[in-house]
Amino acid sequence: VQLVESGGGLVQAGGSLRLSCAASGLTFSSYDMSWHRQAPGKERELVASIDNRGGSTNYADSVKGRFTVSRDNVKKSVYLHMNSLKTEDTAVYSCNAKHFFRRTEYWGQGTQVTVSS
Repeated sequence: VQLVESGGGLVQAGGSLRLSCAASGLTFSSYDMSWHRQAPGKERELVASIDNRGGSTNYADSVKGRFTVSRDNVKKSVYLHMNSLKTEDTAVYSCNAKHFFRRTEYWGQGTQVTVSS
């Protein structure tokens, strides 16, 4: 199983980025997907999640209204659209796949997002 994130980078505050996570080696449509982030010196936190069918999403309060999670089960990918970025959004963003029933889970290696003021 592989989860490969891409799309991170350096952006100015107020800008936008779209992160992608491409999955392979698993039945993607059987997995709930989520994005997490970890800033230096802080614990990893859940940013957004989407269920295996794409019918239900959840967001951390800190990103509600600014971030949107989506998935394409044909392309076996999950996306995180990030708008109105703030310096406090700076972190390594990782995607997670968790089987909707067995709860087996996998992690990607992460992609760095840096928001400058």
